[in-house]
Amino acid sequence: MDSLAGLLDGPRARGAFLLRSILEPPWSMRIQDEAPLTLVACVRGAACVVPAGGEVSRLGPGDIAILRGPGHYLVADDPATEPQVVIHPGQRCTTLDGEDLRELMSRGVRSWGNRPDGSTVLLTGTYQLEGEISRRLLAALPGLLVVAGESWDNPLVGYLAEEIVKDEPGQEAVLDRLLDLLLIAVLRNWFARPEADVPGWYRAHGDPIVGPALRLLQNNPAHPWTVASLATATGVSRAALARRFTALVGEPPMAFLTEWRLALAADLLREPGATVGAVARQVGYGSSFALSTAFKRVRGITPREHRALV
Repeated sequence: MDSLAGLLDGPRARGAFLLRSILEPPWSMRIQDEAPLTLVACVRGAACVVPAGGEVSRLGPGDIAILRGPGHYLVADDPATEPQVVIHPGQRCTTLDGEDLRELMSRGVRSWGNRPDGSTVLLTGTYQLEGEISRRLLAALPGLLVVAGESWDNPLVGYLAEEIVKDEPGQEAVLDRLLDLLLIAVLRNWFARPEADVPGWYRAHGDPIVGPALRLLQNNPAHPWTVASLATATGVSRAALARRFTALVGEPPMAFLTEWRLALAADLLREPGATVGAVARQVGYGSSFALSTAFKRVRGITPREHRALV
């Protein structure tokens, strides 16, 4: 499991809503959908992203912005342009007075805008990442980050722009994968920068000893791991593994495994039809009682109480 891809593909992660916007100035959108994670890619023209109380970030062709919710923000041709459109939760689009604009501004397959030949084209992917696993990714990101197109050579924006307007069998799956690839590529680019506040778990994945150990734990949490068996699998001594793992990840291997198992369990418990016993087996606990005891000890509530919070 990749350190980023695994966080996008957790049990509670959901496919993104993807849209192409075709716009002619003056235009301005107030985004208050409160989505956990949004990607905005500029294909042509220019745009400004203005977080509430934050500085203006300008996008040109090839530039990509990543925004972490649930804060509201503006996307506009110019910060001074008054909003004409409001994007609500569920991607409902209205005027400031609440009039529905879905039909009025439709421009074909996965496309909308104020002009069919607008000079600005944006691609927006909105993720509804609901789970405990994806929370690790969100916690590692700033409210807004921008990667300039000129800073890297990546064909995915152009490819996504070509594919988004197609209406063919399996197209939603193709677009989901492309968007995930683009998001992962952007985040890798960002985390490689000196100014990025890189989380320990991400840095640790690149370590020749701790990286393989992390992947073993994350890919097979149900295995009865011990520090000794993990050390054998990675080809080092128990002491060396424990010392290096704790230094890079910030907690010992078994503590990390417990938290990972319980995060997976928290997401799986909210799946329709899931039982405590079945989830316990999936994440490495021998019985529903064992999972319930660990869940209560670490999270303060029982698995059933956690599921009732949905």
